[in-house]
Amino acid sequence: MTSPTAEVVTVTVDRSKCQGYGQCCFEADDVFHLDEDGKLVYIPESTAGRRADIERAADVCPMQAITVA
Repeated sequence: MTSPTAEVVTVTVDRSKCQGYGQCCFEADDVFHLDEDGKLVYIPESTAGRRADIERAADVCPMQAITVA
């Protein structure tokens, strides 16, 4: 049996919607950050233990550009 923390959470950002507000960075700064040009950079896979923070990041996105699976 696989440990729940070993499961993978997949993060997708719709670049056509993302406006670089960076609200997601406050909820999961180890997954999302803005580069020096203000463009969102993110890690597309994380552990299930980070799911709650990643889902909060998706919820606070004003453009609803983040999908979590």
